[in-house]
Amino acid sequence: MDVIEYGNRSADTVLIQPVSGHGLDSVAEEIEAIKKGAGEDLRFIAFIVDDWNRDLSPWKAPAVFGGDDFGDGAQETLSLILRYCTDRTKRYCIGGYSLAGLFALWAAYETDVFTGAAAASPSIWFPGFTDHMRERNIGARHVYLSLGKKEEKTRNRVMSTVGDRIREAHDVLSEQGADCVLEWNEGNHFRDAGLRTARAFLWIMKRLP
Repeated sequence: MDVIEYGNRSADTVLIQPVSGHGLDSVAEEIEAIKKGAGEDLRFIAFIVDDWNRDLSPWKAPAVFGGDDFGDGAQETLSLILRYCTDRTKRYCIGGYSLAGLFALWAAYETDVFTGAAAASPSIWFPGFTDHMRERNIGARHVYLSLGKKEEKTRNRVMSTVGDRIREAHDVLSEQGADCVLEWNEGNHFRDAGLRTARAFLWIMKRLP
């Protein structure tokens, strides 16, 4: 897995995001938006995911579109990411879009290393995920959730549950005492991915001490 770093390597705030290779263009837009909102003093680490459906999935699940099933490579991916999070004087925030957003939320349940989790339009329709949330305690203090207003209107039976599941996730996080928000964006899943993720990170950064 390739790793690309941006910004100030000595910054106290470190933003971590798994991305696909073709998603790097939106990352550049995202970083510029974050700098506008929070200034230049940050470090951004992008982890280039080789197999999106395998490397970001917490457990195996059947395909819901196309022919690619979901694997169970999230733990391996998280282990790699945690190698970059060893300085506990830093504030680490993990985030992502779509399946990477789901991964960020899952990772926040696996460790207390991350101060915040920025889950922009996460694939929270993923089978069994909100049940998993109820069985665990979140390690992150701040959690941002968002969804496009049209995302739950898809004809796909599994993915159409995303609206109900993200409302449920917000309720679970609130019950668990997390500082959590759920924001609704205009459009469908494929609109403004970089800017939506930037807003997610910025919301968390404004709450850091």
